[in-house]
Amino acid sequence: MPVLHRPRHKNKTIAALLAFLFGGLGLHRLYLGGWRDRGLWLHLSCLPLALLVALAAPDANGFYKLLPITLSGLAGFLEALLLGLTPDEQWDARHNPASGRQSDTHWPVAVVLVACMMVGCGSLIATISRLFDLLYTGGAYG
Repeated sequence: MPVLHRPRHKNKTIAALLAFLFGGLGLHRLYLGGWRDRGLWLHLSCLPLALLVALAAPDANGFYKLLPITLSGLAGFLEALLLGLTPDEQWDARHNPASGRQSDTHWPVAVVLVACMMVGCGSLIATISRLFDLLYTGGAYG
């Protein structure tokens, strides 16, 4: 009798942690959807796009050269929040329909969400303030 292969149960805390730490590279997308996930390729496209910006405008400020990577990282923080705040029933219906297990998240996902809010909001504020500094003063403040 053949052994039936059950799909791997995907953990919400691990997905949120991957999005928090490596969201700019899309590792959470790789964990959840595999290599066929379009969001993964969108995140990965930030790397050649940053290289293209650096080659097209070699005299530009480094902020502009890293802007595609920065935006991908900010999107990763947002995705970490969305993943971590998804109710367990909805998580299992979407990511674990045939795993045979139910998710039961506890406090570790809350720690990831708090860290994501702190680092993500700080990064967003720093990105916006640097962008406005460069656009309106030409970088007079640094």
